[in-house]
Amino acid sequence: MRTIHNILEADKARKEDGEAGFSLIELIIVVVILGILAAIAIPIFLNIQGKAADNAVETAAANGASSVASQLAQSPTTAPSLTTLNKGGMTVALTPAFTSGTTTTDNFCVTAFNSNAPTYKDLASAAKSGPGCS
Repeated sequence: MRTIHNILEADKARKEDGEAGFSLIELIIVVVILGILAAIAIPIFLNIQGKAADNAVETAAANGASSVASQLAQSPTTAPSLTTLNKGGMTVALTPAFTSGTTTTDNFCVTAFNSNAPTYKDLASAAKSGPGCS
């Protein structure tokens, strides 16, 4: 009880003397609050990066499926080809797979994978797109 009284007396004396500034307790409280906010924000930020990488792989698979469908529509007798993309430090390899003997726009599946996937936590490293995907 005496320490609370001493704190209040010191605060009153500080105000009467015209001293401006923050007490040590006020600064400690601010630092603790900032620490709590950082502890909440950092994991959320890291999770956003993983989701963005997942979405990039899914988008690459969808774009590859569109490319294969376009090639098949233009020339149904020629096997479609896809190239390996390297963009933004992420290598995405696109591999078409056909689910039956005859290649048509109804039976192909394109798989895209992120070669940097092990650097992210809980990241699905591959995505498939196309009508023949199971």
